[in-house]
Amino acid sequence: MEHHPVTIQRFHPTPRLCDMVIHKDTVYLAGQIVDDGSTTVEAQTRDVLRQIDALLAEAGTSKSNILTATVYLADIATFPEMNAAWDAWVDKANPPARATVEAKLADPSILVEIVVVAGL
Repeated sequence: MEHHPVTIQRFHPTPRLCDMVIHKDTVYLAGQIVDDGSTTVEAQTRDVLRQIDALLAEAGTSKSNILTATVYLADIATFPEMNAAWDAWVDKANPPARATVEAKLADPSILVEIVVVAGL
């Protein structure tokens, strides 16, 4: 049997992680967070979604091809605020499978982190 090497593209690597990895026709994003944690959950969500849009565009895809999304909230009570930003952004004709959970995030000023997997 002939062996074919797997092509994996890594974007914006650091010693710890990459912001995005493409394997075959699937795009995997690391958890996206804001740079400035001094804003509200809704504002942080809008900023994270903007970052997701930019990374997906760099990969040659878009939010309409998101397969799954996991939203991590520092406080699940802020679910309606996050959803206000999400609902304004999501492709309503092609919504992804999504889970939202409460989690202790790495920095107390970070109120939301979103991980997505998308197709090309």
